Amino acid sequence: MAERGETEGVGIPPAELVRKSDPDRFSAAMAGSELARRVLFPVYAFNIEVARAPWMSKEPLIAEMRLTWWRDALEEIQQGLPVRRHEVATPLAEVINAEGAAILSDLVDARRWDIGTEPHVTVKMLIEYLDRTAGNLMWAGARMLGADAEAEDDVRDLARGIGLVRYLAAVPTLEARGKRPLPLGTNVANLAEAVLDDMPEMPIKDILPRPARAALYEATGAKQALAEVVRSPKKVERGQVALPTLRRRAGLIKRSFGF
Repeated sequence: MAERGETEGVGIPPAELVRKSDPDRFSAAMAGSELARRVLFPVYAFNIEVARAPWMSKEPLIAEMRLTWWRDALEEIQQGLPVRRHEVATPLAEVINAEGAAILSDLVDARRWDIGTEPHVTVKMLIEYLDRTAGNLMWAGARMLGADAEAEDDVRDLARGIGLVRYLAAVPTLEARGKRPLPLGTNVANLAEAVLDDMPEMPIKDILPRPARAALYEATGAKQALAEVVRSPKKVERGQVALPTLRRRAGLIKRSFGF
């Protein structure tokens, strides 16, 4: 049987994939403009495909092949070659350029950590993983929507915050799958506080053009979630780390991003 992604096939559109598999990012993208949704849904769908690739087989070689398939698809975009037909790769190629493809290629490489059971030995290594996954994802979306390079540090600091929230929420699941997600001796409260302190304070409209702001909407509620971890780090091991419910997100977007 051919591996997923190796043959042409008719799958669900990126927006529907995101709605079913990543409802938080779906609701965040829906708060943006039509242009923003056109870019973000293929980018977020790509992230779903890559994030789940290492977990779809117990065989490391097959997991590597899945990630390599996506790495090759991004290389086709970078080189301006015809891009393989695929329900996610095809629309992705229509909304990102060579620069965006290079950013997402680094995300694919970072996801190779998910294949094995080797831990992040240091907090610095964990932060680098978050920067290359959540950071690259948010920056690729923002850049493709017109963000200036001068905004990159602020965008990545915000992405690190939501990346850590999502990662801490997944700790019990990762442990159940045989991973050691946190470096030995990690003080979770200190980690959350350090990342929280680095998150930008200014309204997002001050650093990004309007279309690009939607790429950051997924971070809505991240500061509140990290503050809760600082106050009660036991939430991590109890599996109680979470973003605000979807019903609260529209109001939070307006308050968090200066609308």
